[in-house]
Amino acid sequence: MDYLQAIILGIIEGVSEFLPISSTGHLILSAKILNIPESTFLKTFEISIQLGAILSVVVLYWRKLLINFKIFKRICLAFIPTGIFGLLFYKIIKTYLLGNEMAVVVSLFIGGLFLIIFEWWNEKKNEQIISTHSLKNGDENIRMVNRTFKRPDDELEKISYKKSFLIGIFQSIAMIPGVSRSAATIIGGLIVGIPRKTIVEFSFLLAVPTMAAATGLDLIKNVGHFSGNQFGILSVGFIVSFFVALVSIRWLLKFIKKHSFVSFGIYRIIIAIIFYFLIF
Repeated sequence: MDYLQAIILGIIEGVSEFLPISSTGHLILSAKILNIPESTFLKTFEISIQLGAILSVVVLYWRKLLINFKIFKRICLAFIPTGIFGLLFYKIIKTYLLGNEMAVVVSLFIGGLFLIIFEWWNEKKNEQIISTHSLKNGDENIRMVNRTFKRPDDELEKISYKKSFLIGIFQSIAMIPGVSRSAATIIGGLIVGIPRKTIVEFSFLLAVPTMAAATGLDLIKNVGHFSGNQFGILSVGFIVSFFVALVSIRWLLKFIKKHSFVSFGIYRIIIAIIFYFLIF
């Protein structure tokens, strides 16, 4: 891998980390397109530069993550399932799944279908809630709808511990490349009744301990095998992903105010089909 390839992968990571399209999947497929030979360093690079993107969350949300202890406890609880499964299945994931292009393509395709179906179901459910609480008095109707959607979970610190742990279980599914950590946590949060903006922000914060642990574990196991030049390449990818992710986070928060995730589902299906014919 050279520095230009590291910059390209850093941009791809920064853009895709917080979108429900699987950053790991995109890195694996992009490395294949760029003809980067599969190696221990490449796999570590694909894991480690994600921490660069994650650090952008620390910059933007450091008060909520480090000062608000109520939120901190919920993030720690949600991290536990992934931490346990990550330790148990690290070798299997690194050996058989990370770098498996077919697993990525299949996961992207199935995940895209699931996103579209879920958003359709979620829209129907919300319409039913509004219809059920419709009243003749317009003002009363508005108050009723507001009470329906302004649940106690509207704020991060009010997410229950049970829901926090369930979100962590959903996140652990994303250890399969192509699933998308953000998609798994966001959809999981919506399923258990957390408002969209709240679960998106919770997903941002949950990424911090998750990727810090994944990167730390991988570096401990492999850092002794890398050359000085490889550390330089890793640093470039890390820095690029950090700055691009700052923009990506702000864009996603604006996007979800007016849009669902259907477009991401369609994108996943299209990109899975394209990569299938390009690679296989």
